[in-house]
Amino acid sequence: MMKKFGLIVAGGISAIVLLVNLGPIAVLLISGALMYVSIKQFLKTDTTFAKIVWALIGLAAFSSTVSNFPAIIGLVALYVLYVIYKNWNKEETVKEESADPFTNFEREWSKLNKN
Repeated sequence: MMKKFGLIVAGGISAIVLLVNLGPIAVLLISGALMYVSIKQFLKTDTTFAKIVWALIGLAAFSSTVSNFPAIIGLVALYVLYVIYKNWNKEETVKEESADPFTNFEREWSKLNKN
């Protein structure tokens, strides 16, 4: 029960952080795509003028990508939500001890030898 409460609290905080950072995440994706396209076009072109133009576009996109650091925090919040979703219905494994006296003796003997 306490584990579910902790997951709910962590999920709520992560959801709020993700919602606050949706704008920077969108700008990060757009500027990253623009940077990718500019690199591809820079490598395709043959003229010097076109290479300069694509390099300037790429540098502008790179500076926009770097300036959207809060989007990284939003992506981390998205990952935390994913982990919480995966662990929501995971059952805890409870180790049952055997009633066999020989197994209990071996376990107790190994504990005594460790000390």
